[in-house]
Amino acid sequence: MIKTLHKRGLKSHHMYTAGLTSIGLAFASWALSNQLEERGMDRADRWGIFVGEWAPTFFAIGVAMRLEEMREEGKEIPTQRGEMDERVGGRASHAMR
Repeated sequence: MIKTLHKRGLKSHHMYTAGLTSIGLAFASWALSNQLEERGMDRADRWGIFVGEWAPTFFAIGVAMRLEEMREEGKEIPTQRGEMDERVGGRASHAMR
């Protein structure tokens, strides 16, 4: 699925943007539901939570897309936490000492 999305032109930054947008939409849907519907705060909370649950999915797909982009660019993908620290420049390990 990720390869198909990538081949169709979707990039990781698109998914990150969708995640951030869904956070804003969660707040907006909560606020609008709270003001416009007569069913009260419970209904508004449900709308906000429903839309807010999309954000982690978009961010997770964005990470998968980024890994696919790295694979396409020929970059080696880190497989362990220590490898990621080394790629950052080893600053984290030196700062801890």
